[in-house]
Order: sequence, then C-alpha cells, then structure tokens
Amino acid sequence: MKYVGLAYFTPEKFAAMAPDDVEALVSQCPALDEKMRATGKVLVSASLGDMDSWRTLRPRSGKTHVSDGPYTESKEVVGGLFIIEADSRDEALRIASIHPAATLGEEGGWAIELIPLDFYLAQ
Repeated sequence: MKYVGLAYFTPEKFAAMAPDDVEALVSQCPALDEKMRATGKVLVSASLGDMDSWRTLRPRSGKTHVSDGPYTESKEVVGGLFIIEADSRDEALRIASIHPAATLGEEGGWAIELIPLDFYLAQ
C-alpha cells in the first residue's frame, strides 16, 4: 500500500522564531530525511517552495482560472510531502515518524498527515 505524507507547518509560528533557532532546527532535517530514505520505502520526498510563488488553477466558466497563493486558507500549510510504499499501516506510521516534521519543530507548528493512496501513477 502506498501512502502520502503531508508535512505541515504554521507560518506565523515559524516566522516568530529567531533566525538562529530556525537555522538550528532546519540543520537537523537532512539527517532525518536520509534516515527515512534509508528504509528503502520512500518513493518520493519533496519540500515545497515559498508560498508567494504558489498558483492555484480551478475551472471557471469552461476555462482554467489561475490565481495567486495557496487555495486553502488555514493556520497550517503543507510545506513538504513524501510517498512511501509500506506492507502495513503500522510500517507506514513507523517510517513517517522518522520525518523531521513528526520529530522536530513543535515550536513551528510542524505535523505530518499520513493518507493512504487509492491511486498512484508514476513514470
């Protein structure tokens, strides 16, 4: 079974952190990311770019309308994602728990949402 992990953060909390604290936090991420990939179960791992560069596409009157920014308005924003292939939900949870957003960053509002995929197409 494949699962997508969505890594969330809270922009306001993250922005309130001192730059040195952000750097100290982020510097811990590569080792955890590598540990997660070392399981051999991670198919995709990505960090999303700055929200000011996001665009939302939606159908409007038979045409595609493009607007700025994230579509959803919430306190938490997706900052990264990963896709894992696991033999069980417990295995998926174990692997996802290695991700930095499940291990670090409480002060930045980090969290992981793990969702089973019904459909997955890759080249």
